[in-house]
Amino acid sequence: MTHVVESGSGPALLMLHGIGGSADSFAPQFDELAGSLRLLAWDAPGYGRSEDPGRPFDLDDYADAAADVIRDRCGDAGAHVLGMSWGGVIATRLALRHPGLVRSLLLGSSTVGSGADGEAADRMRARAATLEQQGAEAFAAERAPRLLSGTADDELTAKATAIMASSIRLPGYGYAAESMAAADHTADLPKIDVPTLVLSGDEDGVTGVPASQVLAGGIPGAVFVTIRGAGHLANQERPDAFDAWVESFIHITERLRNHL
Repeated sequence: MTHVVESGSGPALLMLHGIGGSADSFAPQFDELAGSLRLLAWDAPGYGRSEDPGRPFDLDDYADAAADVIRDRCGDAGAHVLGMSWGGVIATRLALRHPGLVRSLLLGSSTVGSGADGEAADRMRARAATLEQQGAEAFAAERAPRLLSGTADDELTAKATAIMASSIRLPGYGYAAESMAAADHTADLPKIDVPTLVLSGDEDGVTGVPASQVLAGGIPGAVFVTIRGAGHLANQERPDAFDAWVESFIHITERLRNHL
């Protein structure tokens, strides 16, 4: 079973976490956006409170699993989809495979996939062995602080570390890393035909602004936004600015749909 957290009412937004997260990664969004949006966030298969997949998952499998959540919770009406980092790569594949289910696409701190860069793909594939060697707590203690800007306080760093440590395990993390390493959506971006917002923290040292700009430049009509003072976990570090853009984009998209 895929664990899904749900709260609020309004247009539905499915939130897909990054490779080191879970539904808990979206706590700031649940705190602020449930008054105007129906929020759903999953623990990806093999993460957190979700069951391990019965076989290795690739990116198509994750996208299809997300599509199943939308169909189960929202029916044919579909949902807006927010993906952070790896979750954004899943969301992109979801929009390519199941365009009728995606009302709009919101890609935070994301990329075309690590497969666009051979060295990045190798580093991604090596992560599973590091997790096995170090264990989740030590792995999170080393990696989580890098996901925030240099001005992040100790409380935020501790929260991000705790979420990662409680979310990741093998084999799920290894499947996720391989799916990311094998992905390169560069040539497929022009096929995306849904309203798209790309968000990047201006201090993101993991994805980086240029990689997010590649997404925005490749998807027809995409809007690109920089969140000031935010690292890779922009939705957690600068939730006020992040949430304002997300909320506005979804409601504008809904209004435009209703007038067509």
